[in-house]
Amino acid sequence: MTNRQQREPKAPSRACLGVGVIGYGYWGPNIARSIATTEGCHVAAIGDASDDALARAGRMYPGAHLWKNWRDVIADPSVDAVAVVTPVRQHYEMALAALRAGKHVLVEKPMTETSAQGAALIEEADRRNLILMVDHTFVYTGAVQKIRDLVVQGIVGEVYYYDSTRINLGLFQSDVNVIWDLAVHDLSIIDFLLDDVPVAISACGADHLHGNRENMAHIVLYFSSGTIAHLNVNWLAPVKVRRTLIGGSQRMIVYDDLEPSEKVKVYDRGVDIRLAQERIHEARVSYRIGDMWAPQTSVKEALVTEIEHFVDCVANNRVPLTSGAVGLNIVSYLEYATQSLNQRGHPVELAPLRRVS
Repeated sequence: MTNRQQREPKAPSRACLGVGVIGYGYWGPNIARSIATTEGCHVAAIGDASDDALARAGRMYPGAHLWKNWRDVIADPSVDAVAVVTPVRQHYEMALAALRAGKHVLVEKPMTETSAQGAALIEEADRRNLILMVDHTFVYTGAVQKIRDLVVQGIVGEVYYYDSTRINLGLFQSDVNVIWDLAVHDLSIIDFLLDDVPVAISACGADHLHGNRENMAHIVLYFSSGTIAHLNVNWLAPVKVRRTLIGGSQRMIVYDDLEPSEKVKVYDRGVDIRLAQERIHEARVSYRIGDMWAPQTSVKEALVTEIEHFVDCVANNRVPLTSGAVGLNIVSYLEYATQSLNQRGHPVELAPLRRVS
């Protein structure tokens, strides 16, 4: 089964999907707000070990059941689906418990700590015919959706490279390094944009605070098509940058997520190489400098789009755009990157590389 095909129809448990949110810290309030503003679902319960967090949740959602123990959220009969919005070390246990209780699951990225755990969640969801979806939010942004359209329609041409800078000062995570925190976003975008999988991954990085996890890293992904992706992630930068360059044989794209408008700009620029017939070994290089345009992109909040998609998948038993299978792909890439990181950047081969002529 592909991660974007439709399953056999299955009726939802009730007309309005009751969602229980586990974790009301940094990202949980955003998930809960999006659920509350989406037709077809409501916040049925919220769980968090912090009394202060539950107090805030109670003021925002007076009709929701409040639980200090996350297992009570799963056991709550008003809950049809569970959103796991906790540190990654807790994802597997909580998501597995929810699936075993017959609840659909939306889990924060990355899906699990290991690919073995991710595979187990997928197997459990498939066995029970439940929806398992991963919160790779950037896939649901209007900008990334538009870039996907440009790639699929052939406007970009053959994709040569994906070059991303995702840096800022903090926030330092206690359970994952900068690759698992920041690079995971670009890995999910790449997986969405390219109908290809990497054949080798290389990563190097450093911990400058001694005793903490890597706080800066460079990751390179090599694809059988010849496409190369480079990711620069850093928690120790003096400025916040979210900028991606995508180069193709026909056009080039600049995607700046911090731009208030015109996040995507398409440049009709490139390089043409022509061989002289009389001297085939000599190449004539010409540069194409054309127009730039900013295509219209949806300004709808990505999280709302994502929650609407989750509700639709549950109601119609469709495989999500960011399904468990996609989440497993990303966790696998993160594992390979970590393996290379531990070998000081030595590339980890996923499959034999195609010789690029």
